[in-house]
Amino acid sequence: MKPLLLGTALLFGSAIALADDDRHAVDHVLIVSIDGMHEQDLARCIADQTCPNIAALARHGVTYTNAYTPGLSDSVPGLAALVTGGGPRSTGLFYDDVYDRTLYAGTDTQCTGTPGVEVFLQELVGIDAINGGALVHLDGGGAFNPQQIPHRKIGGKCVPVYPHDFIQTNTIFEVVKQHLRHAHTAWSDKHAWGTDWINGPSGKGVDDMARTEINSIDGPAGNDFTGSYDGVAPAYLHTEVFDDIHVRNILNEIDGKDSTGKTSAPVPTIFGTNFQTLSVAQKATNLSGGGYADAAFTPNPFVKAAIAYVDGAIGKFSAELAARHLSDSTLFVVTAKHGQSPADYARLKKIGHAVGTALTAYAGGGSDPVTGNNLGNGQVTDDDVAFVWLNDQSQRAAAKAVLDASTACPAVDPATRTVASVVPQICADNGGAVIDLSTVPGKFGDPAKGRTPDFMVQPNPGVIYTTSQAKDMEHGGFAPDDGHLALLVSHPSMRAKTVDRRVTTAQVAPTAIRALGLDPDLLEAVRKEGTRVLPHALPDERDDDN
Repeated sequence: MKPLLLGTALLFGSAIALADDDRHAVDHVLIVSIDGMHEQDLARCIADQTCPNIAALARHGVTYTNAYTPGLSDSVPGLAALVTGGGPRSTGLFYDDVYDRTLYAGTDTQCTGTPGVEVFLQELVGIDAINGGALVHLDGGGAFNPQQIPHRKIGGKCVPVYPHDFIQTNTIFEVVKQHLRHAHTAWSDKHAWGTDWINGPSGKGVDDMARTEINSIDGPAGNDFTGSYDGVAPAYLHTEVFDDIHVRNILNEIDGKDSTGKTSAPVPTIFGTNFQTLSVAQKATNLSGGGYADAAFTPNPFVKAAIAYVDGAIGKFSAELAARHLSDSTLFVVTAKHGQSPADYARLKKIGHAVGTALTAYAGGGSDPVTGNNLGNGQVTDDDVAFVWLNDQSQRAAAKAVLDASTACPAVDPATRTVASVVPQICADNGGAVIDLSTVPGKFGDPAKGRTPDFMVQPNPGVIYTTSQAKDMEHGGFAPDDGHLALLVSHPSMRAKTVDRRVTTAQVAPTAIRALGLDPDLLEAVRKEGTRVLPHALPDERDDDN
C-alpha cells in the first residue's frame, strides 16, 4: 500500500508542475535582449527595411507595441523581469549598485562590524578587481572577488552572500531544471561574476553560464569593450567585438555544444544572451554620431549601424536553427532589458550627482558619502534616476524636506548640456518626483527591512545625473524612453499579429515556462505579482488572451 501511495503522490506532484493543457510544440526557448532597443527602434527598422532578419521573425510572430519594463530600467531589474516574472519588490534587485543594511562587508568575515554595505552586481564582483586591480581578463579573473561578497549572520555563523544568494525569487532556469527531465540551460551576459544571480537561490539554475566581462580591458588604448579600441574608432565597434563572443556562444549551443564550442552538450531547453552594441551607440555623444537625430527616433549613424549589427546576429541565429531543423521547436523572443533616455537630444540636461550633493551639503559637508553626518546618505546610486539609502533612517522626514527643497532645474549651457558648476538642485520639477518609498511598500518593498532604498528621485525626462562629456543618454528609471521597449515573440506556426495592449517584459518569463508545457505559477514572482502569460504568444493558438 505504501509504494502505491508514494507512486500516486509522485504522479500527482508531477501533474501540478504541468500547465493545464500539457500539449506543447516548443522544446526550446531562445531569449535575446538587445539592450537599449525601444519599441520605436523596432517599428522604424521594420518600416525602413533596415532589419530584415528581425522583420522575418515578425512575419511569424507577435509584436507588442506597448511593452514596458515592470518597474526600474537598469540592466539588473530589467533582466530579472525577463527571467523571474517579477519586479524589484519580489526579486529584491533594484540596480547593479545597491545597499543592504542587514549585511556585513566582504572583508568582515566574522560579522563583528557594523552591518550595512554597498552591494555590487557588476564588474567588481570578479577577482580581477581585488585590491582595486585592473580588469585584465575576459572571464573576470575566473573567480569571485571575496572583498565584494558580503556576509550575513545565519544561526550564529557568518556566511558569504553570493549574487545568487542575493536574489529573493527563483528563475526560469531553476524551474526548467527542476521540472523537465534532461533539461539543459545556458546564458551569456555582460558581467562574468556579477550576473551570477541569474542562477537563482539554488546557485545551479544555469548549466552553461558564459563568464564574459564587458568591462575587461582590451586593445591598445587600454579601454574596456565599452570604449574605443584604439582611442580613435567609435566605441560601439569595440562593443561589437564583445557581442560577437555571445553570437558564437549561441551558435555553438544551437549546434549541440557548450558555449565554448569545445564540448558536446544538449541544445539548451532555455537559453539566450544580451547585446550591448546598441546601448553603447545610443550613449555616444549626439554630435559624434550617437543617439538620435530627432524626437521621432530617427537613428544617427552609430545607432543605425548598431541596429544593422544586431539584426545580422539574429539572422545568424535564425539560419542556424533552420540548418539544425530546430526552428519549429524553438520559441524566439527578441526584447530589451531597458531603453535609453533621452532620445530627444534637445531635452538633455546633465546636472552632476546632485542628489548626493544636496544631502551631504545639508549634513555638514561630510566628504565621505557613506559615513557622512546625520543626513549623509548610506548610498546614492544615480543615472537618470537616483536612489538614496539613508545613513540614519530616523532622519527620513528631514531628508525628504531637503530633497523637496532642492528640486528646481538649473540652467544648462546649451553647448555642453551641463550646468556651469555642481549644484544642489536635483531637478525633479515639472513632472519629476521625490518619492519616499516607505509610503509605497507594495511597489518596491519596505525600506525598514534593509534592502529597499529610502527614496527614489525621478527627474524630468532628459535629465541625467552626470557631467560626463562622453555620453548623452542613460537609463535606469521611469523615463518614457527607458521603459518603452521592443518585444517580439516568434514561432514558425504563428501568424503576424500586433498587440497594442499594455504588457510588461516580466510576462516573458511565464510565457517561456508555459510554452515548455509547465505551469507559470512555478515561478515565485509570478505567484506573488500575478504576472500573466503574454497574450497570443504561444504557438498553435494555445495562449491566454488576457
